[in-house]
Amino acid sequence: MICLVGLSVGLSAQELKQVKYSDGAQKLNGLVTTAVGNNKPGVLILPAWKGIDQEAKDAALALEKEGYVAFIADIYGEGNVPKDNAAAGKIAGTYKSDYKAYQQRIHLALEELKKAGAQADKIAVIGYCFGGTGALEAARAQFPVKGVISIHGGLAKDPARPNAALTTKILVENPAEDKGVTPEILEALKKELNDGKADWQLITYAHSGHTFTDPASADYNKVMADRAWQHTLLFLAEVLQ
Repeated sequence: MICLVGLSVGLSAQELKQVKYSDGAQKLNGLVTTAVGNNKPGVLILPAWKGIDQEAKDAALALEKEGYVAFIADIYGEGNVPKDNAAAGKIAGTYKSDYKAYQQRIHLALEELKKAGAQADKIAVIGYCFGGTGALEAARAQFPVKGVISIHGGLAKDPARPNAALTTKILVENPAEDKGVTPEILEALKKELNDGKADWQLITYAHSGHTFTDPASADYNKVMADRAWQHTLLFLAEVLQ
């Protein structure tokens, strides 16, 4: 199996193709792997809070080598890509609050993934950071996907939102030293997953800060990032078989 680390070597022959789509008047620009139209299982990738980044692109190319059609969603839309952390926190926060708008952008991206050739009954969602929150929102929306993976995602949900049925399989990959995920947030998530009668797993990665899977981050932990990628591939192989 291929590891996510150092993927630029060996992926040079691969490329991603831009896909233009829209949400009403808002233009969206996603990316899709080029091995499309072959009725393969599909993986939707929800990027981190600054929009489509290198980690999302590397993941898509790695998943293509594993036999999947991968599509990277554009959540914010053309003209809305944040330039710094402050701007990213602000726009990501609006979608966390307006979760129905977030779910709508995820739904549109799922439709584009199917148009690219992914089997409609064999689709999973993975997300990093803000995208990890989106992966959970895909489960909460009961989108017809086989599984979702939240990778160092924001795990909190507005307590005013009631817990509901969760019909897809859920994997949460959580770094042990993520300061944004308190014990109280973890317990609330576990309660939500159990109340929803979900098929769920929570894997905690030791000595890891928030963005532990991203080689460009100061939090990067190669050993744990490699393990998390193998756990991702194992989960996808199970749910998309």
